[in-house]
Amino acid sequence: MKTRKRNTANKEAKSENGKADAKTKKYGEQTSSKAAKVFLIVTILSLAATSFYVWNYVGVEEFIDIVKRQYLDIFSPPDVSNTAKSKPSEQTNQNAGTSKQADDTTKTKKGKAEYSKTVITNKADMSIRRKLDAADKLMDKKIIDDAISHYDSILSEYPKSPRAHHGKAMALDQLSEQRQSNAILEQSMEEFLKVLDLPDVPKQLFLMAGRRLADRQTFRGWGGKALKTRKFLAQNYPDDISLQNELGVAYLMIGKDEPAKTVFKEVLRLKPKDGFAQVHLGFIIKTSDNNPKEAIPLLRQGLESRDPGTDDGRFYFHLGDALYRDGLHEQAYAVYQQGAERGHFFSMYQRSLYNVDTLTGRPWWSIAQTKYQKHFKVLEDNWKTIRDEGLAQMDIAKGAFVPEEENLREKGDWKQFTLFQRGQKNEQNCKKVPKTCALLDKIPDAKGCKRGQVKYSVMQPGVHVWPHCGPTNCRIRSHLGLVVPPGPRIRVANETRTWEEGKIIIFDDSFEHEVWHEGDTFRLVLIIDFWHPELTVHEKHTLSPI
Repeated sequence: MKTRKRNTANKEAKSENGKADAKTKKYGEQTSSKAAKVFLIVTILSLAATSFYVWNYVGVEEFIDIVKRQYLDIFSPPDVSNTAKSKPSEQTNQNAGTSKQADDTTKTKKGKAEYSKTVITNKADMSIRRKLDAADKLMDKKIIDDAISHYDSILSEYPKSPRAHHGKAMALDQLSEQRQSNAILEQSMEEFLKVLDLPDVPKQLFLMAGRRLADRQTFRGWGGKALKTRKFLAQNYPDDISLQNELGVAYLMIGKDEPAKTVFKEVLRLKPKDGFAQVHLGFIIKTSDNNPKEAIPLLRQGLESRDPGTDDGRFYFHLGDALYRDGLHEQAYAVYQQGAERGHFFSMYQRSLYNVDTLTGRPWWSIAQTKYQKHFKVLEDNWKTIRDEGLAQMDIAKGAFVPEEENLREKGDWKQFTLFQRGQKNEQNCKKVPKTCALLDKIPDAKGCKRGQVKYSVMQPGVHVWPHCGPTNCRIRSHLGLVVPPGPRIRVANETRTWEEGKIIIFDDSFEHEVWHEGDTFRLVLIIDFWHPELTVHEKHTLSPI
């Protein structure tokens, strides 16, 4: 895709020797003589009265309307879709679309009929709007194969019809979902690309095609291509703040925080109180730059704006966390409470964002409250074996343990050694602790927990872990105490406990928890996440990994 050049539509409408192209004339070129116009109208209307095609496909009234629009200036509405041929028409209408129109015409205040899809229909497409509407109605009725055939028929005659390409793209998009086919999805994306490359595409249709293309590219896992599409849209409409914001999010989606920050800063230069840009810039500064103090006003002002896209649990989550880390504890919990009241969190303390709403939530669990009693017994019976294999990997020269990397520590040395993650076994690490992994291989709801981990966790004296919540309520987290000196403790919600060697403790880490180690030597535990016991087999199978 390249940024559009001026007069593209004019060049397409004329051959090199200046003679009007016959195909283009059929598709919408006006004649220059008033006399010729009137003569042509009389002739066509006379033929139309007995024309089987007109009567059965287009309809006499619609045909007359087309002729009026194409050949009499006095009948034509103001042409706003073709005012700037260097890029798509500047018309916008957030409610426009190629389908789900109850009626193709509406009444104006003066009682005149007004075509409901004008905003996505250029002048050439207006001359074949009945054909396009017929194909669109097949889409509305979910008769996808016939709709595609109709669009193909239109495109065989009018290969540069933006609405026909867009309609076909949408039909293929729906068909790809029905048949679960990436190949058909890619055909759909090719049609969307054609819309973006055509001349004289109304702005609303251009943006509909581009945004859907970027969305489908992201779904397909093509983050780089989606970013390219977002850039193209933003370049064509550099003053459209929403497109700039969408570009910033596209950068975030592929982990490019610095370019995203640049985009959101530019948005705020143009529109200083844009709430969407504020919360996203604050999010980057807090999570990527690790600067909670600077992030606080951006997150706060963005949330207070109530702009579309700002009322999101992530922003309440990170504003509260930033306030807490800045020493403003009461304000932090006030923000968490607001997030809960707005439906983003289960409660002020249970702030996970990826949830199944029907699951029981409690900060602490007993072994009897789970269905995993026999598995916990096996782990407790073999705790010394598990401990010894873990201790053997603590040799600095072996380098098996790696630092915690989620920015959860205020201070201290906290490392981990992962065996299973997101339902996948780390074969290399399991070879180092074969007996432990052999035990875990017999616990399907632990080794196969796609929203959890199994790992050794070693914490040195002096550690403080900030209050935080896990991402999901779909797991329960167990700790098997292996080396437990006096001094370490863990708070979950309002209750604080400690560990015991050879014993399991269980909590729901979607609730806020905080850890201190005020002892004199290291603490070692094995962390084992299990699927929440109330999840169904189907839910375990279909939930996405975290």
